[in-house]
Amino acid sequence: LAVVGHLHRTRPLEEPPAGHYERWLKARGNGEGIALWGQETRPGSGAAQTWFSALPAAWHSSTWVADRAIERIARRDRSRPLCMWASFPDPHHPFDCPEPWSLMYDPKDMKLPKHRQRDFERRPWWHKASLEGVPQLADPVMLKFRAQGSRVPDQSDAQLAEMTANYYGMISQIDHNVGRILDALETHGCAEDTLVIYTTDHGELLGNRGLYLKGPTPYEDLLRVTLVARGPGVKRGQVVAEPVSTMDVAATVCEAGGARLPEDAQSRSLLPLLAGKAQARDAAYSEWHVHPSRCGVGLQLRTVRTRTHKCTFELGSGAGELYDLVNDPDEMHNRFDDPAFAKVRRELEDLMRARPGRLRDDLAEPIGMA
Repeated sequence: LAVVGHLHRTRPLEEPPAGHYERWLKARGNGEGIALWGQETRPGSGAAQTWFSALPAAWHSSTWVADRAIERIARRDRSRPLCMWASFPDPHHPFDCPEPWSLMYDPKDMKLPKHRQRDFERRPWWHKASLEGVPQLADPVMLKFRAQGSRVPDQSDAQLAEMTANYYGMISQIDHNVGRILDALETHGCAEDTLVIYTTDHGELLGNRGLYLKGPTPYEDLLRVTLVARGPGVKRGQVVAEPVSTMDVAATVCEAGGARLPEDAQSRSLLPLLAGKAQARDAAYSEWHVHPSRCGVGLQLRTVRTRTHKCTFELGSGAGELYDLVNDPDEMHNRFDDPAFAKVRRELEDLMRARPGRLRDDLAEPIGMA
């Protein structure tokens, strides 16, 4: 299923809509679906890209994905194995949660980040450059979206609280629909022999350090994401502290299904850890080759995250950032050029350069979203 799902006021819907969900939504209510999405049920505080959407919850992408997953479970052939990826577009900007989920959290109850001011003077050069650069795009629609829709101006505490409450509503709406999928597994008698993995691709900055949305600022807010599993062979109630990666899901699913990845794949099965067995993991890796079309500056970012430290190397300029996650969990003190951390930096650089898998130097275009 081709699902975009992230409708944006700064990026008009394609005509005709390209994705399955977009085509379906446009047909709801004789074409009223898109209009209702953009309408507000009550006034807000003016938070950026945030409103209480009038879109019926039954027409929302989270409901749509769950409905189709449930339908697929109901008509499965029990004589054959089933592998299904149910991908929810939310939580994601714009913060356009529908009722009743937009009413679930009171902005007054939101706990805001301790550090809500930008502090570029203590960060590597690309943090500032990626927010102030002009995306190198010829398409005026995408240029406007990258320059405006992918960035958020400074928000007041009241606006940030409203944005956060809306974001939490999005998450609860997804949780509800994941619950519907799990109920369907129970209903159709396949819960006991189905491995379920619940994870996401990235987090959200939500005002921490004065930053919003996502970008080439690989803090824990963005990289340390949820990964929950249940099913045959999964030990109940355990928390795994080893550094793992979402890339490991590929090897996990393959092993569970009796398949194999190529030997040089950057993926390692999580099944032993899920079963409660000891399995040493040195590091988790994140790589992002950012094209100037994204934020106006080209970057070659390589991040290594161990149990105790995290270091990001920008290969083009040689700059970087190193954080002691034990003593500085908020990542406020960059130790990249600190002589006291020279040994740790060398060890992390060795890990970065020795990461599994071959380097791709045969690509015509840089990796990254255009």
